[in-house]
Amino acid sequence: MALAMSVDLIDATVQIEQPIADGRRTVGTGFLLADPTPDGKPRTVLVTADHVFEKMPGDQATIGYRIQDSGGAWHYAPEKITIRNHGKPVWTRHQNRDVAAITITAPPAFAKAAIPMNWLAGDDPFRQRGLGPGDVMLALGFPQGLSANSAGFPILRSGHVASYPLGPSSSFPTFLLDFRVFPGNSGGPVYVDGDPASSGAEGQPLTPFIAGMLTQEVEVGDENLGIGIVTQAKFIRETVAELDAPAVDPQTIRTSSPATADHPHIADTASVGR
Repeated sequence: MALAMSVDLIDATVQIEQPIADGRRTVGTGFLLADPTPDGKPRTVLVTADHVFEKMPGDQATIGYRIQDSGGAWHYAPEKITIRNHGKPVWTRHQNRDVAAITITAPPAFAKAAIPMNWLAGDDPFRQRGLGPGDVMLALGFPQGLSANSAGFPILRSGHVASYPLGPSSSFPTFLLDFRVFPGNSGGPVYVDGDPASSGAEGQPLTPFIAGMLTQEVEVGDENLGIGIVTQAKFIRETVAELDAPAVDPQTIRTSSPATADHPHIADTASVGR
């Protein structure tokens, strides 16, 4: 179960990038969700941190898909998606949190790899699952735009939950994870792996789930404290639900660094580098 979930999430996690001036690029992380439309039609949704798209001035971004050939070898196969229509954002952003969602047409293999919505935790998952400060969580991303290999797979890292209290999400919409965050990590999933040797509430086996999305890092002055800020998964659910709400001009909704209210020293983690 544990290995299967990690591999499935790795398959669903992609690099998002856009070239900017002087040969530089803006890089973030996203992951794919399978969210059928209200009439039951299949739909693939890309979720990431809102500031990842916001920092991309162009109309198109690149998703780093990967394909496997008949011999079993993997190859990097990036494709373009439209994130703006003549400069106007076409993604959906959460009204208060640093989360974005956009419907995409993914290659069949990636549409199949999109993870189900029920992997996203609901409200107050820590209390329900008997987890707290010191518990280990895993995170996927592309620190400094780096991938695990030439095929473009994300890098898997881990950290301990570093804050308390952790819920409910209405009062504590973000939590801290003790691990070094780099530009390019923004938008990556943070999750708990199912481990038959571990137990949650009342000694029950620990069910794997996605706890949230990495959105920022903690800094004091120019010093990175090696602490990530994770936005709880409830707000990913809410953002995806907005895809079926009446259309609202994304320009009218602003998230003005929402985690600032929760943590006084933050920095976005979308990268601008070579």
